Amino acid sequence: MDAIELKRLPGEYWWGGVINDGVCMPYGDAPYARDLRNTDDNQASPLLLSSHGRYVWSEEPFAFRIDDEGLTIYRADARVTVEEDHASLQGAYLHACHAHFPPTRLMPDPLAFLAPQYCTWVEMFYEPTQEKIIRYAESILANGMPAGILIIDDNWMRDYGMWDFDKFRFPDPKAMVDTLHGMGFKVMLWVCPYVSADCTAYKKLLANDLLMKSIDGSPLIRRWWNGYSAVVDYTKESGAAWFKAQLDRLIDRYGIDGFKLDAGEPILQDAGDVLQPVAWSRPMSAMEDCEAYARLGIGYPLSELRMCWKLGGQPLIQRQRDKHHSWDRHGLSGLIPNAVAQGLLGYAYNCPDMIGGGMDGDINSPDYRFDGELFIRYVQCSVLFPVMQFSMAPWRVLRDDELAWCLDAVRLRTTLGPEIAALARQAAEDGQPMLRSMEFSYPHQGYAKIQDQFMLGDRTLVAPVLEKGVTSRIVRFPEGRWIGDDGSAVAGPVEMRVEAPLSRLPWFRRMA
Repeated sequence: MDAIELKRLPGEYWWGGVINDGVCMPYGDAPYARDLRNTDDNQASPLLLSSHGRYVWSEEPFAFRIDDEGLTIYRADARVTVEEDHASLQGAYLHACHAHFPPTRLMPDPLAFLAPQYCTWVEMFYEPTQEKIIRYAESILANGMPAGILIIDDNWMRDYGMWDFDKFRFPDPKAMVDTLHGMGFKVMLWVCPYVSADCTAYKKLLANDLLMKSIDGSPLIRRWWNGYSAVVDYTKESGAAWFKAQLDRLIDRYGIDGFKLDAGEPILQDAGDVLQPVAWSRPMSAMEDCEAYARLGIGYPLSELRMCWKLGGQPLIQRQRDKHHSWDRHGLSGLIPNAVAQGLLGYAYNCPDMIGGGMDGDINSPDYRFDGELFIRYVQCSVLFPVMQFSMAPWRVLRDDELAWCLDAVRLRTTLGPEIAALARQAAEDGQPMLRSMEFSYPHQGYAKIQDQFMLGDRTLVAPVLEKGVTSRIVRFPEGRWIGDDGSAVAGPVEMRVEAPLSRLPWFRRMA
């Protein structure tokens, strides 16, 4: 279809597209372009939202570019909806939400909002065992942290595609899960769509035509971070039913509470200068492939995704892309803008990946440069997100005051947990983001470009420190009377420098 051009209105900014580009949002001051037809960054959606109440939506992906002149939509494969006159960013979002991805009135298990998630990845990597899992849970409680959701990460199973516990490392999975439940935990398992080509499940899936195929009709073998594997064809009804049957069996047999669905990138093949789909059971776009995998998580009380296309309003926990153990946009500084983007695309139940980051090296190596200050600021930034997730055990890497400050932040989460859960219930009803940008909550007051503070609901302003060595920061207070965590009172609108030693997460409550 022909390109659609929208002239930029005075002071107008845009959000949307790809979550991992939240650090580039709002768009408007610098040229930006993105082709949504092929993205494997994180969650994404064919939605763009304006601070001046405009939005763009299409059921299929499109390409777009933004510069000082305005917004151009091109390479669209379906009708593009352009709406105007919704007054503000919030107005545009609410109209788009209810028109195109209405809330389902369902939310994830409340424990996701009342307490942290604990993933075994950093502490165990590819070597989880039943004994280690129980010991890890005991250590969580022994070190003063609350029971929450325990995620058993990669390599608990017999093989990729053989979704049952390895009996040598997990001799009695049902007893393990029962023990964890008795301690107050709920249990999620890591899964992926890949199938080892030398396991018995591969032969059965091949015989039943449940594997994705290459263009020549042979089973597709895909390279991913753990090697080369076949792929369950979740794009066809029978393949999706097979995969969900494996998950259902784990629930029925062992009492598993939910799943971390990793991977989910659209299957692509390099064909010169254009990425083309390899093969599917029916004609579809690359992003429909991503959507089909994400849909496998719908229907479970706990489902966490790394990749997603559309599906705003669904009761799915959406995890940000793996973060580095760093202060920059690839680590701590990327958390807030990317979370804001998640909320604006309908992903209310968002998670900032594992606290402290660490995907830029072997974080258990003695040569790894662990930064205790960074870890604490990660905890403080994450603690009032909709969902928070530990992977590195704080008591293993922190000492004395640093550990105490970490535990203080977790206690804050426990205290405000019921409010966070209430916001989750509200999001299930009205679709509003739980974590909101300042522009969303206070439109047209000069807050569009703020990336280092956020609103939790409509009453709590959170202003974490995101720079190394900094012990105070400027907080921009909107109109109203604000009471700080330290008991201070501030009358807005005003900019004010507040003290923020390493022991403190500045947060403020707006009084009626």
